[in-house]
Amino acid sequence: MDLDQLQLFRDIAHTRSISRGAEMNGLTQSAASQAVQEMERRLGVQLLDRSRRPLVVLPAGQLLYDFARDVLRRRQDLLAQLEELKNEPARAVRIAAIYSVGLNQMSRLEEEFRRRMPGVRIEVSYLRPEKVYQAVAEDRVDLGLVSYPASTREVAAIPWKEEPMVVACNPGHRLAGRQKISVTELAGEAFVGFDEDLPISREIERFLREHGVRVQVPLRFDNIQSMKEALRLEPAVSILPLPMLEDDVAEGRLVAVPLVEPLTRPLGVLQRRRKVLTRAARTFLDVLKQAA
Repeated sequence: MDLDQLQLFRDIAHTRSISRGAEMNGLTQSAASQAVQEMERRLGVQLLDRSRRPLVVLPAGQLLYDFARDVLRRRQDLLAQLEELKNEPARAVRIAAIYSVGLNQMSRLEEEFRRRMPGVRIEVSYLRPEKVYQAVAEDRVDLGLVSYPASTREVAAIPWKEEPMVVACNPGHRLAGRQKISVTELAGEAFVGFDEDLPISREIERFLREHGVRVQVPLRFDNIQSMKEALRLEPAVSILPLPMLEDDVAEGRLVAVPLVEPLTRPLGVLQRRRKVLTRAARTFLDVLKQAA
C-alpha cells in the first residue's frame, strides 16, 4: 500500500464520501472505489460500509485511517524539515488571490503573520480566478485564495470561510432604508453584475433564477471595487460579500441590506498537490485558518 493510497483512504474516511475523497485526489469516483476495494482485498477486511449515506467507517477502517493520518503527517514533517535543511529560510511567502479578497482583509492577515514571523514578507498577486489556479499549479506561488474553491488534478482546495452576501446600493436608492430585503423584491431592478465567466456571477444568477427573479444588468465588472464605484453613481443594486462593503458602509458611501433568503460566498485556500510548504507558508496557512 503506497502513500497515494493512504492519502486517498484518509480523505474518503474523513469526508465519509468516496466521491469527495476522489475529487480531493484528482480521481474519478470509479477509480477511488476500485482503490478501496483493492485495499480491502489486500488487507482481508472490510474497511467501509458503503450501503449507508454518508458511508460508515468500520473498526478496521478506523485503524487504517489513524495509521494513514499519522504516516502522512510524519511524511509531511520530514519533507518540510529536509527542505529547510537544503535551503535558507524563506524570506517571503508568495500568495495569489482573487481581487475580492480585499486589501483590508489581506492587511490584517499580513499584520498577524509579521507578528509571528518578523522579517518574512508577504508577496501578493491579485489575479482572476483561473489565473490563481494556474499560478498554484505551476508552483509560481505557495498558496492561492479563491471563492467557490474546487480541487483539480494539480491543485487541492481547502475550505477557508463563508462570507454572507447582501444587497448593496447607494444611500439614495429606494431600498436603502430597509432592514431586510427578499430577493423577490429585486425583480426588474437595474443590477450591477460580475463578468459572466466568473464563478460568483454564475452563483448569483443561479440564486436569482431559483427564486424566479429577473433583473436588468446594464453593467458588468470583473472586480468588486469597480462595482462599488458604479453603485455609488447609478440607481442600481448588486449582491456582494458583506466584508467587502464594511468601509464603504462605515463612511456612508454605500448601504448593505441583509437578504431574507440566506446566500453566502465560500472562500478557500489552494495548494499544489504534494508541494512541501516552507515553515513560513505553513505559518501563513495557520493565520488564515485562525482568521476564519
